[in-house]
Amino acid sequence: MTTIISPKQFSPVEDAENIRKACQGWGTDEKAIISILGHRNLFQRKLVRLAFQEIYHQDLLQQLKCELSGNLERAISLWTLDPADRDAVLANETLQKSDPDYRVIIEIACIRSPEDLLAVKRAYKFRYKHSLEEDLASSTTADIRKLLVGVTSAYRYDGDEFDETVAQSEASTLHQEIHGKAFNNEEVVRILSTRSQAQLNATFNIYKDIYGHSITKGFPGGDYFSTLRTVIRCIRDPKKYFAKVLRSAINMEETNEDALSRVIVTRAEKDLKDIKELYLKRNNISVDEAVAREWPGDYKTFILALLGADQN
Repeated sequence: MTTIISPKQFSPVEDAENIRKACQGWGTDEKAIISILGHRNLFQRKLVRLAFQEIYHQDLLQQLKCELSGNLERAISLWTLDPADRDAVLANETLQKSDPDYRVIIEIACIRSPEDLLAVKRAYKFRYKHSLEEDLASSTTADIRKLLVGVTSAYRYDGDEFDETVAQSEASTLHQEIHGKAFNNEEVVRILSTRSQAQLNATFNIYKDIYGHSITKGFPGGDYFSTLRTVIRCIRDPKKYFAKVLRSAINMEETNEDALSRVIVTRAEKDLKDIKELYLKRNNISVDEAVAREWPGDYKTFILALLGADQN
């Protein structure tokens, strides 16, 4: 969603110098920082960060943390990080909370590609000197631990092929294990943590054909089934899932800036256009309009830049 600046227009040295200028004097020029970083793609942001380090012998992220604050600082810092490092930071932050938001972990484990997930786990280990699975296991218990460690440990096949016979068999297994009287988490975790997205979607579709409703309909209450529902939704339709996260973040009585920033920042260079279209279709208002209505100031300006609203 960000503007691709042509080689003649883009200069990482000029960007680094202009960000430095924006940080000098009595007050920080947030709009100048947004106008630069909010319109640079991943490769360009890397070059700006390298140029800043070479010229000023300081990490750009540290400079931003000193000059900015609140939701704006967090969103711009996440945007400036490499994607794998960003996900590692998001995962660690949520695991440090007394009430972790396991959606963050599930998004990373179930929506990122197998190679991207592997890169996140490497970045996590480098940053925190623990494995992601180790910290996740320490922060969870019982069935939730088995499920989340299972999907996070996965290295799935990433192709489109699937086996319909296996899908039929495992649709029956999931129905029996989830809705049967003797609930057995082991088979559920095995299927959800080892099968590819294509295979699991075939299983979910056959499940609906056989039983007349989606697999998540009629789930009992409780934290485990809420977590299981999120895993299935992330695997089944990530774009629809993210559109719902945005709706909740914007429409709650107290808006959720962490969720809004996470979705916009992590999907801006992937599938944000499709997520925006789904949001508009389901809510009769664009994400751009909703953000402009709910948030003031520089944070809104930055989020709208990533949404591409300042280019319309």
